Amino acid sequence: SFNRLKGITWSAHKLCGEDFHQSGLVLGIYANEKEEGPPQFTDAGDAFDRCVSGKLRELLSISGPLLKKGKTRIFHGLHQDFPSVVVVGLGKKSIGVSDQENWDEGKENIRAAVSVGCRQVQDLEIPCVEVDPCGDAQAAAEGAILGLYEYDEFKKRKKPVVTPQLHGSDGKEAWQKGTIYGEGQNLARHLMEAPANYITPIKFAELVEQKLKAAHSGVKIHIRSKSWIEEQQMGAFLSVAKGSEEPPVFLEIHYSGSANTNDPPLVLVGKGVTFDSGGISLKPSSGMDAMRADMGGAATVCSAIVTAATLNLPLNIIVLAPLCENMPSGRANKPGDVVRAKNGKTIQVDNTDAEGRLLLADALCYAHNFNARAIVNAATLTGAMDIALGSAATGVFTNSSWLWTHLYEASILTGDRVWRMPLFEHYTKQVTDCPLADLSNVGKYSRAGGACTAAAFLKEFVTISHWAHLDIAGVMSNKDEVPYLRKGMAGRPTRTLVEFATRLSQDNQSA
Repeated sequence: SFNRLKGITWSAHKLCGEDFHQSGLVLGIYANEKEEGPPQFTDAGDAFDRCVSGKLRELLSISGPLLKKGKTRIFHGLHQDFPSVVVVGLGKKSIGVSDQENWDEGKENIRAAVSVGCRQVQDLEIPCVEVDPCGDAQAAAEGAILGLYEYDEFKKRKKPVVTPQLHGSDGKEAWQKGTIYGEGQNLARHLMEAPANYITPIKFAELVEQKLKAAHSGVKIHIRSKSWIEEQQMGAFLSVAKGSEEPPVFLEIHYSGSANTNDPPLVLVGKGVTFDSGGISLKPSSGMDAMRADMGGAATVCSAIVTAATLNLPLNIIVLAPLCENMPSGRANKPGDVVRAKNGKTIQVDNTDAEGRLLLADALCYAHNFNARAIVNAATLTGAMDIALGSAATGVFTNSSWLWTHLYEASILTGDRVWRMPLFEHYTKQVTDCPLADLSNVGKYSRAGGACTAAAFLKEFVTISHWAHLDIAGVMSNKDEVPYLRKGMAGRPTRTLVEFATRLSQDNQSA
């Protein structure tokens, strides 16, 4: 469930003989490498079939065509301890990383198949499901945890709670890791999906604080108030916040996982606009409710540090999240206003709905105080990013090939992909050519290359040589594109950030 980040249990009983509670069972089956011939069970599937004297294989052969990738078939009454067995199609066994798709197809197939199988057990209202590790227990756990999650906090009629467990004893550690990864992304989904009147800036910070205290005792959390933000001279951030009755919060989190607490940290920065009306440059009313998730950057980086702390990653990590609402009022920013950022640069606010970059400008300046190994910021920044890539991948703008390589290789493993975008001087000129100030918060050619001009704007507040900006606007929500996520806010790319941090903790190269 959403609240469980620790205390994972596994089923390690022997299939035939040991006494245990009834549960559903999800088993994988591979497509034959050739077009003809019988399908191949996983090791767990083979063991179960032997336990039921070959009945599973027999029933599969007479119940319809060979199971295709992601398709399922349910059998009842085969085994007294498993009233319902769901067989899921995993596709071809030998499949791996696809150069065309930029992900590990085998892992993605497992996540998708397991999620479908677990949902079918949930539909049968069976409270526990044992999951075949399918040769990759981490991917199987992720598929189960992510596939079963649904935000239903305010509904009287809720889906039955189903607890997924590992079937058998192979891959316990990998299953635990996958469970923690999945729960981390579900935390981001929860924060993004919750209504904006429940996740205000202060409530966001308090919920993250609660999760961190449960995950790790050695995490330091600072919930900074408006007066602290004023002392830091974060004029760009404050200019956005002043239009709302909700006071701004600057959330600062320190996790010291490295053996040396003085090792340069990874600094993660997340845009935290808990509701974005657009301000005076008001958004259209249609679909505006989705702007409760405009704090997706803050949600994913905070969920990543909760997950890293739960995993005890040997890495120092700092998270910075400027949190506020962007609302129209008599005190709100007006188009044409000029504000001063923390580094002294002046910004002409030509469009109050390009507010995320104002928060990030000040947060990025502050991030330079920590002798960072690398700074990575995430933000649902531009509709242009959604137009460019849709929900296929997060757009990455970076000045560091070393950083890009780590992010890219992490995304291949998680299936939550990234794609590199340009940081050309061409775009910088469009934000620095400004009539009233040092910078304009929108490019002078309006809609052209909007994601790129936004990144060029942020680059004006970065002096470190390893920085990456992740524009996650396109991956903010899921309709049906990712089969192991239900419709709603996606919590992407939390798992990629965690895998990236894991890789960084194993890389001794100094940045």
